[in-house]
Amino acid sequence: MAQRIAQFAILVKDYDEALAFYTERLGFERLEDTDLGDGKRWVRVRPPGSSGAGILLARAATAEQSASVGHQTGGRVFVFIETDDFWRDHTALVARGVVFTRPPTEESYGTVAVFQDLYGNLFDLIQPKNQQPG
Repeated sequence: MAQRIAQFAILVKDYDEALAFYTERLGFERLEDTDLGDGKRWVRVRPPGSSGAGILLARAATAEQSASVGHQTGGRVFVFIETDDFWRDHTALVARGVVFTRPPTEESYGTVAVFQDLYGNLFDLIQPKNQQPG
């Protein structure tokens, strides 16, 4: 039996502000934005050109969930985005106002920098050593 991660959820404060950040600042594709009634929506995004897992933008509905917005992994990097051209993507993200919390470094596994989403969740942008710029 083959399995794959189809999507995972990130808690957000507001659907529209999160969708705007992920599509306009990060350049992600909007896969779906379906009204489920009672103020709930099914909002999915993923990096451009990706066929991998999408991110479900899930609006926090309880006090406990609201307290976890931006802190889903206790301050650790939450999402790892691989790219075939680190400098192209890093330059584009900086130009769109994305905040990098750790500058680019060359590591044994590749070129990497850490940025945050609008709530403070941390993401790695990585070009693995075995990837040549596309």
